[in-house]
Amino acid sequence: MNRRELFAIPSAALLLSACSADTPDKAAAKPAEPITGLRALYQAYGMARSWAPDVKILHVSSIDIDQVKSQPGKTGAWQVVFASEAKGQKRAYVSCVFDVSVTLRKGVFAESPNQWSDDHRAFIIAAAQIDSDKALEVAMKHGAEYTKKNPTMPISYYLEMGRTINMPVWRVIWGESISTSTFSILIEATTGTYISTLS
Repeated sequence: MNRRELFAIPSAALLLSACSADTPDKAAAKPAEPITGLRALYQAYGMARSWAPDVKILHVSSIDIDQVKSQPGKTGAWQVVFASEAKGQKRAYVSCVFDVSVTLRKGVFAESPNQWSDDHRAFIIAAAQIDSDKALEVAMKHGAEYTKKNPTMPISYYLEMGRTINMPVWRVIWGESISTSTFSILIEATTGTYISTLS
């Protein structure tokens, strides 16, 4: 072994050491962050179109998960239910940012289709232009007093065709579900207009 080869060994060893030291930092996973309702809707829409090209939206609902802290208008998981008039079926898709369990995993996953009869409750995706975070901003202007009295109450979100208007509506819910909530606010999902307060 000559002198040049002898000096090359420590240099190569140092280089390998530096590379392996960098690897953990580069491989460090970015913490999962919650997403808005429309982002989840668009993530699921592509998959739903491959199931049925004529899909419309029946409803979008937020799902809180312990592993990812919710932010205003954003949660760690969402369920989107699509309907196909051609198939006479509806199908739920779940979009999640974290592996919670065997049935609630990171990514977008479809559930089995179920029978559906057109009840004129489905709407086209282009009609939903206001996202859940913007809907919350409008709702908070009308629910500030209730929020002040109930600062720790969770807020959830539900998007569907309006019951009194022929347009999709965000229901911003103070509580974990519509059935258990005593206060919620309706926001029109095409323009972001306040509709009413339900209590």
